[in-house]
Amino acid sequence: MLRSMTPDLLLALLGFAFVSSITPGPNNLMLMASGANFGLLRTVPHALGVGLGFTLMIVLVGLGLAQVFEALPWARPTLAVVSVAYLLYLAWRIANAAPPERATAEGRPMTFLQAAAFQWVNPKAWTMALTAVTLYGDGSVLSVLLVALAFGAVNLPCISSWTLLGREMRRFLTSPGRLRLFNWTMAALLVASLVPSIGPLL
Repeated sequence: MLRSMTPDLLLALLGFAFVSSITPGPNNLMLMASGANFGLLRTVPHALGVGLGFTLMIVLVGLGLAQVFEALPWARPTLAVVSVAYLLYLAWRIANAAPPERATAEGRPMTFLQAAAFQWVNPKAWTMALTAVTLYGDGSVLSVLLVALAFGAVNLPCISSWTLLGREMRRFLTSPGRLRLFNWTMAALLVASLVPSIGPLL
């Protein structure tokens, strides 16, 4: 794979990493909601957990974890059910998040470890990882590491832009009504994001 990684193929890999990382999905919507409710600094561990956790996920999937799906046909639908249930729970938490003045005392943003672990029940993350290692990897350790490195370099800046967007929206969410509407909208979009990403896991 490394010998055949032409500049065009590398650009294609980086393009795929950018498009799949910047488009709306559970991670980005949750980061935007966290940025709006908790601010930038308190959301940094969440963003780092997503970026590094997903990079590690690509490595493990590329090194053979994807074969589990082939050996165990029931693994994909089981993962899909668990993913839907957990994302519905997270949507409920976002919809009922405390107002900014109470968030410091009552609410807590997702931690680094929680965000990293969340990748394993995130349907979009599974779709991205499986597609990346299938299209751009050849099964060798070096090719898997190259794919993971490409995503690691692109993913974190992309997802961080959603956190910044959420922080900037914070100034417009000064009333409890606006914040409630925003949180319910984010929760609805999070549930809607399951539709295109859950299919490949079934």
